[in-house]
Amino acid sequence: MTAVCLVRHGETDWNAQKKLQGKTDIPLNATGERQAKETGEYLKVFEWDVIVSSPMKRARKTADIINGFLNLPVVVMEDFRERNYGDAEGMSLPERSECYPDKNYPNMETAEELTDRMLAGLVKVQERFPDQKVLIVAHGAAIHALLSAISDGDTDIQNAKLVNACLSNIERIENKWRVKDYNVSSHLSES
Repeated sequence: MTAVCLVRHGETDWNAQKKLQGKTDIPLNATGERQAKETGEYLKVFEWDVIVSSPMKRARKTADIINGFLNLPVVVMEDFRERNYGDAEGMSLPERSECYPDKNYPNMETAEELTDRMLAGLVKVQERFPDQKVLIVAHGAAIHALLSAISDGDTDIQNAKLVNACLSNIERIENKWRVKDYNVSSHLSES
């Protein structure tokens, strides 16, 4: 059985300001680094085989901090980068609401493209690391798309707001992925 723990990266200044980051490569802030340390401290009591990370700074730094506790191989995969939000990147929530009240941002990666990319990445992980325990450090919208797809549209999952540095565990049993739990943040001193 392949088991995957999806880790959302720690907080960035843009997260705190509720700005859309998407493909914009924003680093972790001090809170994000603390969250990554708390996540590493929590995860060290479990057995893991490998860390897979998005190539983006905020995910890579989260993976590196976590790996300070685990000492595992780190593999970077483009599949797990964040959604491209097109022309809305860098905008605050009020700016987005005013300019794009329908949330149809020009030049944005579609939900289908994001979901297909994430599912393709998951297939690659399963093929490359069969029957292993894998940490995947990625992004809120990307993880959300994957969880929604493999949960067959579970409305609780679809409506969940994934917090920074949360954990979501999935496993492949009898040729089907299933969500074991999601948005776990009890390891964080502040969510």
